[in-house]
Formats: sequence, structure tokens, C-alpha cells
Amino acid sequence: MDIIKPAFHHVTFKTSRPAEMVAWYGRVIGATPTFQDESNAWTTNDAANHRVAFVSPRGLSDDPDKRSHNGMHHSAFEYGSFGDLMASYARLRDEGILPAFCLDHGLTVSLYYRDPESNFVELQCDSFGDWERSTEWMRTSADFKTNPIGTFFDPERVYQAHMAGVNFDVLHVGMRKGDYAPAGPPPDLGMPV
Repeated sequence: MDIIKPAFHHVTFKTSRPAEMVAWYGRVIGATPTFQDESNAWTTNDAANHRVAFVSPRGLSDDPDKRSHNGMHHSAFEYGSFGDLMASYARLRDEGILPAFCLDHGLTVSLYYRDPESNFVELQCDSFGDWERSTEWMRTSADFKTNPIGTFFDPERVYQAHMAGVNFDVLHVGMRKGDYAPAGPPPDLGMPV
């Protein structure tokens, strides 16, 4: 029997901070509540009834060892263009929300943010503007095989170059090569070292 492949619909977080989480996801991805009460919220940033939900049963607590436990590392949201990704970076930067780290994965350019409970949220754009082309690159590229995680980059330097008119293809090559590497120690990826 053939597998009927469903589309991904939503993610649900258990949280002891429902109001803070709803506000943060509203600021970062434009999610607004379809329904919300004192303990729960179902939010969306498109025509779906919900995309990101929050439930807050009694008895939840923070996990001080979260980074060393199994679990989801991040959720991801895709922009239609590099320009949209950079515009969102600037908007969030101006609101005091900065990425925890940024990676050029080759197939995508990605900014990773931490939500109020230290879950990562990836904001990305496809480097090829075409899933078929980026999938083929991922499958066949020696570059990806050598460096599947990607190259860290400084989002402000990339944003300034973008605003100065540097073409995306030129920026992408430079990011992947490390020309826009961040200063200082490697970023905290939320995993055991």
C-alpha cells in the first residue's frame, strides 16, 4: 500500500510561560492567536487554524540539563527570499531580538533564535530559490558532503553588505567560505560540547 504523505501542519510546546511564548512568536514570526485562554493558545501566521500551539498544564518546570537530553532542537520558518530574511533580521534586531547563531548551510541561509524557553527557531531562505535545485545540490554536492552543518556568519556584516548592494550570489559564496565569520568564540548551539 502506498504511503499517503501528509503535509506538516503545526508544532505544540508544553510551557510554563504561555503568555510570554505567544508574545515572542507574535513578534518573531507574526503568529496571532486563533484561540487563547489563561493556560493555552493556538496561533497561526497564515490561513491555517493554527501552526504553533502552547499548552500549560500544571507541574511543568524548566530542564536544567535540556542541552544534554534528547528532544527537538529547532523549528524552522522559510522566507521567500534572502531580502525578506534580511528585512526580518533588521526588524527583530531593532526590537532587541538577536540571533543566537547564523549558518550558511549551502542549501539555505539560516538565522537561529532562542525563544523564552531556549527552544531554537530557525528563520531561513532557500539559497537556490527552488526546492528541486537545492535538494539536488544537497544530494550531490561535494561541498555539502564535506560541510553539512554549514559555516557560521555574522548577520550584521551580511546585512550591511546586502544593504550596500552586494548581490546574494556573491554574499552566499563569501558566507560559505567564511568571509563573514563572527568574531569571538563559537556560538552556543544548545547541545553538549
